[in-house]
Amino acid sequence: MNRRKFIQQSATGAAALSLSRSALSFFDHTRMGIVVHSYWHRWGSKVTSGPYAGFQNALELIEHCHQIGAGGIQVGVGSWVEGYAKKVREKREKLGLYFEASIGLPQKTEDVTKFENEIKNAKEAGADIIRSVTLGTRRYETFKTMADFELFKKNSLAALQRAEPILKKYQVKLGIENHKDWRADEMVGLLKQISSEHVGVTIDFGNSIALLEDPMEVVQTLAPYVLSTHVKDMALAAYEDGFLLSEVPLGQGMLDLKKMVAICRQHNPKVTLTLEMITRDPLQIPCLRPDYWTTMGQVTGAALARTLGLVKNQKNTIPLPTVMQLGAEERLAVEEKNILACLAFSREKLEK
Repeated sequence: MNRRKFIQQSATGAAALSLSRSALSFFDHTRMGIVVHSYWHRWGSKVTSGPYAGFQNALELIEHCHQIGAGGIQVGVGSWVEGYAKKVREKREKLGLYFEASIGLPQKTEDVTKFENEIKNAKEAGADIIRSVTLGTRRYETFKTMADFELFKKNSLAALQRAEPILKKYQVKLGIENHKDWRADEMVGLLKQISSEHVGVTIDFGNSIALLEDPMEVVQTLAPYVLSTHVKDMALAAYEDGFLLSEVPLGQGMLDLKKMVAICRQHNPKVTLTLEMITRDPLQIPCLRPDYWTTMGQVTGAALARTLGLVKNQKNTIPLPTVMQLGAEERLAVEEKNILACLAFSREKLEK
């Protein structure tokens, strides 16, 4: 499937989806939602805390996100028992939130039944868009040889081929996230191989910096296939083996978020903006170590130079935030503060 056909079919699907959503006029899909990973510390937390009690399930997450003014959630459905999807649908419809599911791909034939059950749960809860990844880890930390990476690519295609008939059966779409695994041109190649109107991209605005890609070029390359987003802002700093990469509250980093959002909306006017603000210590990107380059193929020295130039020229001189030195209660407080700051920025700058 070429880009033109994908766009046409996605637009048709979006129009139909728009009609179904218009019946629920209390939904406002322009408001920013929240990816469960934004609650890195609070999700499943056992910390005894009055103001920051841990979320143990999707219903609690929905309630909280409604209270702070978010437009929806994206969360996993893998642990749901029978009847739970109906409760999620009733809750989020009552509160007027959109819902996007996050599930794993069927890596083996015996995983297909589980995958279908999760798709059914997601659909029943009201999800039209499902987010997934082909690799849960990071490319440069996972694969020790190019042969390992080539096998991963082969297996990823096979997993999507197992998933595609089920997506078609339930009339949902799957967005594959650029998860520090595929560079943008590689992901486009994967999409062309699977060639399905039911498979597109969840564009993460910042992840691909870790693979020495220009974040704006990533959005421009993947936007013709965009189904959903992980909106974040990023800050960089040097370290001895490469650079540090950190999520920061929206508007405090290096990304041109307004332009990125505009590009996504140009290709998919109904795309949701879903926040992934992970409050954690910076990630180390060891791009000056030889083993980092094992699977980087034809990536040029120019890409490395450009990325290190971004590190050197970054305007933000404030040290990158760290939280692991804080107590559990303090980390929860910082996490909530960051999320609220992001929602406020979105309301002022992105939701217009």
